[in-house]
This record gives sequence, structure tokens and C-alpha cells, in this order.
Amino acid sequence: MTVSWRAYRSARRRSRQAWVLLAVLTLAAAGSAGWFFTAGQFAAAEPAIAGPSEAPVFDGTWMKPVVPVHAVPQGSALDALEGLPVKGRAPRDNYQREAFGQAWLDVDRNGCDTRNDILRRDLTAVGFTEGSKCRVASGAIQEPYTGKAVEFRRGAESSKEIQIDHVVALGDAWQKGAQGLNSQQRQSLANDPLNLIAADGPANQQKSASDAATWLPKNKNFRCHYVARQISVKASYELWVTQPEKDAMKRVLDSCPDQPTISAR
Repeated sequence: MTVSWRAYRSARRRSRQAWVLLAVLTLAAAGSAGWFFTAGQFAAAEPAIAGPSEAPVFDGTWMKPVVPVHAVPQGSALDALEGLPVKGRAPRDNYQREAFGQAWLDVDRNGCDTRNDILRRDLTAVGFTEGSKCRVASGAIQEPYTGKAVEFRRGAESSKEIQIDHVVALGDAWQKGAQGLNSQQRQSLANDPLNLIAADGPANQQKSASDAATWLPKNKNFRCHYVARQISVKASYELWVTQPEKDAMKRVLDSCPDQPTISAR
């Protein structure tokens, strides 16, 4: 069988085109796989959730300020993030919750413990137990981490549905500067309303001691406020961030570059 020169050149051209197309498809597939195994797997798994975009911080009519190490820097959260030191994690093998003081003290000395202060601040239609002006018995909340509407009722099991989350987890704080604070400063960090949010119990348990690099609220509307609040706490208590954490915070704030820092005043 003989093949003309023209037919041979045409066949070679089609072969080169096929190889080019195959190379383009391979690169596209590799790029898609890289995106999926970094941020994409999380984005793909996250449904669109409508929920609140911020959470309460301070109510001066009945709360009193907790004294931090420094005032929160005013201005954009992005600028404040750039001012945070970037370091690796310190060891956590010596971490104990007691290093931050007894849980839910009345640190601001307003007559109510911190847990009930935060429930009162974050819930609506608040009811108190009989004979108490502090002990929250019931209320409602549009929970910020999941966007769900939740009815709170005090009880051994029902109270677990709404927990008080440390925005900067104490275990994370311990590995990023809190070991260098004195006991009074760590106690303030654990009870500062800036660092506390009434949140969905299962979401709080899932978060555990994670930072922004490994956990963000499913309610995407809340992420700018959440990250800005973490940055504000870290700036206020001389804590640092890791490089992956800083990168994750910047990705969130890229969608809201005018997001300000947040202060409990």
C-alpha cells in the first residue's frame, strides 16, 4: 500500500493535534485535582447556607469590660493580620485548661458568670430561672456557625445544643503565645466577650482547637466576621499565627477587604 506525501503530512498534523489536545486535557485534570485536594474538597462539600453575618460582642448596659493585654488595633482586619507575627506552633503536651483559670468565672464582676453573660448577650427572648437575674433558662438564636434557628432550653441534654465557643480556641492560643502570658491575662483571654460566641454544639465540637487553616463556619456569610474576630483577639493578646493560618485568613478577607477589626467596646 502506498501513501501520498500529502496524505502522510495530513496524518502527522492530525497526530500532533491529538497529542496537543491530550496534553491540555491532562494539565486541566491535574489542575482540577490540585484544587480539589486543597480548597476544592471543602467548597464542594459545603452547601449554600443563609445565616447571620456577625455576632454580638458587648452590651454595656449590663456587661463590664474585661481588661486585655492591648487594645484591639483600629482599622482593617487585613492590616491587623499583617501586624501579627508568623511562627510555628509551640508544643501542646503541657497544655491544661486550668492554665486559663476556672471555667466561666465572673471576671467582669457584674454579678453573673461568663457563660450566662454570653447566653444573655447572644440569645433573644431570654428567660431566666425563677428568682435569678443571671441564670439563663431559655431563649432563641439564629446560630452563626450553621445558620440554623435554635431554641435554647436549660437542661442536662438540651443545653449541649448551644455551647459557648472560644473564637480563638484556648488550645490554639496555648501553642501561639499564651504560654508567655501571666495567669491573669490568660484568665481574661478565656472570659473576654470578644473571644466568645454562643454556637451550635456539634459545630463547636467539630472545630475543637482548630485554627482558620483547618476549620471555618459552614455559614459563609459569617466567615469575614469570624476571621476578623480571631485576628482582633490575637492582636489584643499578643498571639501569633502560622503561615497556613495567615494564608487561610487572607483568602477569606479577600472577599471583604474593608472588613474592620472588632472590639468589645
